[in-house]
Amino acid sequence: MKVCTIIGARPQFVKSAPVARAFQNCAGVEEVIIHTGQHFDSNMSDVFFDELGIPKPRYNLGISNVGHGAMTGRMLEGLETVFLEEKPDWVLVFGDTNSTIAGALAASKLHIKVAHVEAGLRSFNRKMPEEINRILTDHCSDLLFTPTETATRNLENEGIPASKVLEVGDVMQDAAHLFGDLADQSNTLAGDLSIDAGGFILATVHRQENTDDPMRLRAIVEGLSLVAEEIPIVLPLHPRTRGKLEQAGVKFGSGIRCVEPIGYLDMLALERKAALIVTDSGGVQKEAYFQGVPCVTLRDETEWTELVQTGWNRLCPPSSGADIVKAVRAALGTTGDDVALYGTGNVSQAIAEKIASFYG
Repeated sequence: MKVCTIIGARPQFVKSAPVARAFQNCAGVEEVIIHTGQHFDSNMSDVFFDELGIPKPRYNLGISNVGHGAMTGRMLEGLETVFLEEKPDWVLVFGDTNSTIAGALAASKLHIKVAHVEAGLRSFNRKMPEEINRILTDHCSDLLFTPTETATRNLENEGIPASKVLEVGDVMQDAAHLFGDLADQSNTLAGDLSIDAGGFILATVHRQENTDDPMRLRAIVEGLSLVAEEIPIVLPLHPRTRGKLEQAGVKFGSGIRCVEPIGYLDMLALERKAALIVTDSGGVQKEAYFQGVPCVTLRDETEWTELVQTGWNRLCPPSSGADIVKAVRAALGTTGDDVALYGTGNVSQAIAEKIASFYG
């Protein structure tokens, strides 16, 4: 049996690492990794393969830095060519990026079975490109691996047959457990930055709804800069965000330590040491929970609603700097409910074994 795994963005590298290991334990399964090139910077791509032991991609389509339509169209064309050559039995896609929907569409049009990891998530905000990608991918897929009961219920409400859906838990929890000790052993960034555990906030900002809206971007810069006057902030700066800051002519305050994009192990180590995480990333919201660290999410809504319901996450639409300061102050020093939200582990093995069960 041959499985083509489609990856292209940072979160997908992390999610694919434990699944790739699980496939190696499945007799008769060959995994072919295809990198679309969506994240091309070495700090956003190559470092993950090196750190996490992900097999090198057999193909890299090199498609990046263009608009949504052009990117998805070029990916469709490139992936179709690869699928016709490789003739896979399954195509495996992760999450909600342009790489995800391109892989699902290209495969389904060639009548190749599609498996979607992290299926069923909904923010119910169709202004988000990711929301469109999620919905279309789920309705193209033959096998849908959901991380939560809420995600499973979303698919049921959309009429997707229960026979296609398997609630397995969250594969990112596997990654956090698998690489946690390694992150502590290998991390030097915290020492290089001269920051103490529990003495700083970790922040990330990259989502289009925030970076492409000058008012929201200015509110985030103002709010984080004010917070940094009270407690230092470490901010790995996404290349796209850096460009938008330059276009808007705004800069973070001196209390914010902007660093280049970092690998997963450095990120995991910083998350473990942070007093609080402020982010607009879906994946980082969960990573905060995995490490027992409170989180403030700079968005109007979240697809990970259970984190808000259990007190691990606070939503803060970035309408003003003052709102961000207020939310951060309220979240510092808090903890959420002691609950297991995303399964009990071995999610990757369950995914690999389910796909492998179709062999022959």
